[in-house]
Amino acid sequence: MKIGIYGGTFNPIHYGHIGLALYTLLHTDLDQLWLMVTPNNPLKDGSMLSRNEQDRLAAARQAISLVTKEHKEELGNKSLLVSDFEFTLPRPSYTAQTLRALQQQMPDNEYILVIGEDNLKAFTLWREWEWIATNFRIIVYPRQETEVPVSHTTKTDNMKERECIDMTTAKRIDYLKDAPLFPISSTELRNKAEKFAYQ
Repeated sequence: MKIGIYGGTFNPIHYGHIGLALYTLLHTDLDQLWLMVTPNNPLKDGSMLSRNEQDRLAAARQAISLVTKEHKEELGNKSLLVSDFEFTLPRPSYTAQTLRALQQQMPDNEYILVIGEDNLKAFTLWREWEWIATNFRIIVYPRQETEVPVSHTTKTDNMKERECIDMTTAKRIDYLKDAPLFPISSTELRNKAEKFAYQ
């Protein structure tokens, strides 16, 4: 089974996350896509989390439940799920650590990393990024106004050729073709909520 791993704090989850996940699942060969709720992101300040991990997990599950019901026929045998797998792992939550644990505990699956184009730009900051790129296929979702340095390109039938950072030994990097953009971020939502609270 081909399982896409889309990790994040989802702080809070919003229609951009959901739209990205749904489009990726429907327009690739993935059988499942897991929104991997992370307790904390090593590259982000944990003090900025507006909700605790259980609240973020519950909100993600509620949102995905509504989406899967609405798109039941369109999804067919494909599944969009929310996972708390990282809650059982040592912290902070490193993607390499998560992927190793998934391979050890459920070795019959193929795990594909799903990231936004902004995360690809910062990919060399990830722990063991070269190991990840060499051993796992990566699906990249475009983000508005993101500049990515040139050096490695890839092209498949249902993807479009795009530019990538210097990962010439990468197993496979696919950019989603004609994917819609979702001009919203969790940071923007948190800022709006904070502004409203003080009015």
